[in-house]
Amino acid sequence: MTVARASQVSLEDTSYYHCYVRCVRRAYLCGSDYVTGENYDHRKQWIVSRLRFLSYVYAIDVCAYAIMDNHYHTVLHVDAERANNWSHSEVVERWMQLYNGHTLVDQWLADCKQEYIDPAGRVLELIETWRERLYDISWFMRGVNETIARMANEEEGVKGRFWERRFKSQALLDEAALLSFMVYVDLNPVRAAIESDVVTSDFTSIQQRIYDYAKTNSDSAVVGLDELESRIDNQKAIKKELQLDKLPEAHLMAFDGSLHTDVHQALPFTLQDYFDLVDATGRLVRVDKRGSVDSKLPALVNRLGIDPDKWLDYVKFFGHQYCACAGSVTSMRDYSQRHNRKWSKGITAASRVYLRAG
Repeated sequence: MTVARASQVSLEDTSYYHCYVRCVRRAYLCGSDYVTGENYDHRKQWIVSRLRFLSYVYAIDVCAYAIMDNHYHTVLHVDAERANNWSHSEVVERWMQLYNGHTLVDQWLADCKQEYIDPAGRVLELIETWRERLYDISWFMRGVNETIARMANEEEGVKGRFWERRFKSQALLDEAALLSFMVYVDLNPVRAAIESDVVTSDFTSIQQRIYDYAKTNSDSAVVGLDELESRIDNQKAIKKELQLDKLPEAHLMAFDGSLHTDVHQALPFTLQDYFDLVDATGRLVRVDKRGSVDSKLPALVNRLGIDPDKWLDYVKFFGHQYCACAGSVTSMRDYSQRHNRKWSKGITAASRVYLRAG
């Protein structure tokens, strides 16, 4: 049964969400079409650029993304406080980078704002509506998906659906769920055996983060740096060819301790901890080793209350284990009760993975 988006996205529960969407009929509309022989990898850059541009306009941070041949994943953070601190003028400026304005707001701008008499408070009402939309995940994802669909249809000279359905979202109710889903997203090409390493995983946030880190830390020893630089240069060339390089882009959401000072909040882990965990998990996913993995994983997993021996299956099978939300047993039950759900898929999985019931 279709569930109203408003009942799935609740900032009172969490500001972090995993969103994903598939191409119609799961066709490879962003990769190589095996029927026609056409390659559409450049559409992956469309999606990345659109995510980063909208993150610049909206009060929504991109924590992770992975653009695949027939679907994409992203982990988003909604910063309502940032949006509520914007002035009326800034809200209007941001909104009009994407959408048409309104006659009353145009008049308000023309009359230098202060001198304009607002009929029945209509101007302020419009601006507040736009403000709310600028931290609304539905509007954000709509701004990505509708634009990409129109661009793809225009490119091929066709009409009809590009995406299978509206995007799906999952509320990430605690730090463990956030970390797990970010790793799940970043390792998508590795888990699917499309790539053997995150360095060669094009159009993923982990590849971009490693590149950014290497560029700002000259003493860093990144394995495969030449290959990484070559792949990022290819993506930059696609951006330039598609004239996407002129669009402003937001940074990926920073980790705690990052030097980025323009990010309102930071992810509750260190960048090095995250790199270590992605690297260790990626190696285990590739070789699919059996038995205990405790000694191979960073202490971060245990510190967040996750059983290290269950970590690998937890990351590999997220898509089948959870639905509307993910987190500890207690947090998922509380979420279900607040939203009048009789049950929540994933509680059994959470009970096996979390070391503590809470």
